[in-house]
Amino acid sequence: MRLQLSPELEAFREEMRTFFTTQVPQEIRDTVAARRDLTKDQYVQAMRTLNAAGLAVPHWPVEWGGRGWTPLQMHIWREEMQLACVPEPLPFNASMIGPVIAAFGNQEQKERFLPRTANIDIWWCQGFSEPDAGSDLASLRTTAVRDGDDWVVNGQKTWTTLGQHADWIFCLVRTDPTAEKKQRGISLLVFPMDTPGVTLRPIQLIDGGHEVNEVFFEDVRVPAEDLIGEENRGWDYAKFLLGNERVGIARIGASKRLLAQAKSFAEQVTAGGRPLAEDPRTADRIAELENELLALELTALRVVAHSADGKPHPASSVLKLRGSELQQDITELVVDLAGPLSLSSFADGGSEVPDWARVATPEYLNYRKVSIYGGSNEVQRTIIAGTILGL
Repeated sequence: MRLQLSPELEAFREEMRTFFTTQVPQEIRDTVAARRDLTKDQYVQAMRTLNAAGLAVPHWPVEWGGRGWTPLQMHIWREEMQLACVPEPLPFNASMIGPVIAAFGNQEQKERFLPRTANIDIWWCQGFSEPDAGSDLASLRTTAVRDGDDWVVNGQKTWTTLGQHADWIFCLVRTDPTAEKKQRGISLLVFPMDTPGVTLRPIQLIDGGHEVNEVFFEDVRVPAEDLIGEENRGWDYAKFLLGNERVGIARIGASKRLLAQAKSFAEQVTAGGRPLAEDPRTADRIAELENELLALELTALRVVAHSADGKPHPASSVLKLRGSELQQDITELVVDLAGPLSLSSFADGGSEVPDWARVATPEYLNYRKVSIYGGSNEVQRTIIAGTILGL
């Protein structure tokens, strides 16, 4: 089955494809293609390249760098970016705090933060999850107490992704511990990571990487002007933010790219004197994943076609759920294709093991997270049951 676009949208796709494959440095794209971690400088260079061309934050209001595109154009932009191995704009900036400030910040905050956020002059990190408040985020305990012109913050956040690179943090804090509902009494503060009293400690992951962190706050003083929106309305802003985070989380383009790579790997590895690609069970497994990806893409197109007023269709939860599962299935396929070679996860550059096989297991382990962030798959099933099935 071929998905056919109008001539205008085909021209738009070609425009995006040409830009991504010619203007973003090849070294950065090669790092993504090899499934290696990007450096901070590579992230910054890629996003600034996009921002200079007006392609970093096309979903923002036009006055702050948006393009006023249709949902289908946004879908094409994201897919072509992923297929071209271009790093997507830093989500903490482009899809999380940026849209929140654009929607709920005052004019001074918009002028102060939005241009620097789009150009990654500020690298943001997210202070939401806590040791006892992950999926049940409303149970957060980090407090902020008003003291004159400041808020004084005490508590702890965890799983703070790439916090080691961050300049600022957007942080949910409890400002009214007496609120009847735990979702109330929460506010959203922003402040620099080098503020006195902020301590960051890395969390070593099972894949060997340093991607996430714990952050501790001890009598951190935050100017009252750095409260985003209204006091005690932070839960509303958090829901808005998570809705933006969920858009594009299916990563269909990236999954297409990895599955195509997996087919190439299957040609390289032999078993019983013939390539694994010729093994009927392997071929069947790859074909099934290709069909599942096509079905997911059709669902994505239905979602964008029926999205209105900037609000995603309820079926976006299906995208998040199934997209997460397929990302995990494909990384598992790559590990299985590598076989015993996948044990050489931390081999040095002199190893005879192909690079793709060396990164197979770390990537497989890292992708266990995709069924949790952005709203766990269990949460998505609940949303689907209520909003689509009417249960």
